[in-house]
Amino acid sequence: MPALELMHFSALCREPLHSQKRLFERAAEEIEGHTGLSGETIYRELLAREKLGSTGVGEGVAIPHSRIAGCESPVGCLMTLSEPVDFAAIDGVGVDIVFVLLVPEAATQQHLDLLAALATRFSDAATRERLRNATTAAELEACLADIGVA
Repeated sequence: MPALELMHFSALCREPLHSQKRLFERAAEEIEGHTGLSGETIYRELLAREKLGSTGVGEGVAIPHSRIAGCESPVGCLMTLSEPVDFAAIDGVGVDIVFVLLVPEAATQQHLDLLAALATRFSDAATRERLRNATTAAELEACLADIGVA
């Protein structure tokens, strides 16, 4: 499987977040700090996308995503949560693995391709277990590298 090329990605391990809104705020802060994109814009866009339908893909995984103005190339933020958060996923399972994906506003096909590739990678039970067992951001980043997310 070819590697997914992201302009920047970061990882946050075992974050103590208890709601989607707080999760989106934390992801927006993290991404803003590394990219210069507006944290407020990121937060609003993620919230607006989630209102269209759940980004929970099942098995405790969610991939909140948005095409966003000012984003020059894809950006990601992997987060594991200390406790699952309700994402109204189709299987009803609370989410504890989240990969926030932002892509340039005009990158419609790239957006779809990245979402499909991420969903495929996170569908692997061994990958999910490894992410859940990680205790540091470095371990999460190593897992991402091993599954071709860089």
